[in-house]
Amino acid sequence: MSRHPAPLAEIIGFFRGLSEGEIRENLIAYAEAAAGCAPAEGERFDVENVRHDRECTDTVGIFMRVNPASRGVRFRVTLEPRVQTLTRAMATILCRGLEGATPEAVITLPADFVPRIVGAHLVRLRSQTVYYVLRRMQETCRTWLEREGDVDAAG
Repeated sequence: MSRHPAPLAEIIGFFRGLSEGEIRENLIAYAEAAAGCAPAEGERFDVENVRHDRECTDTVGIFMRVNPASRGVRFRVTLEPRVQTLTRAMATILCRGLEGATPEAVITLPADFVPRIVGAHLVRLRSQTVYYVLRRMQETCRTWLEREGDVDAAG
């Protein structure tokens, strides 16, 4: 069984074996799809985490809702105009790839998949930004677990 949620494992598999140029093209396509990961009008969330950090060029909002029956998460992300293409791509990949995962699974998700998607070269060039959205999503899950009183899982 994969250590990654099934939708994320599928994305990782898609990127496996692509040439550097194909990786770049697909990351640009994911970045262009980032607007589709924005919250819908009137959508409600369990946790909203909007801020500007040093690691990112602009404000990023991470919004999370947890399905009470399945405990599966749904992330939505807002990205201001100056947010880099790679960060936009990772936001889309993570919104799609973590859909339905539990908060605990998100928190314990190893970041080893990132270089398998973006390639080692981009990880070296953009080491801060490629992990930024994942860290923020994990932080948002910890916040939710702490609010729910599940301090052990929030670890």
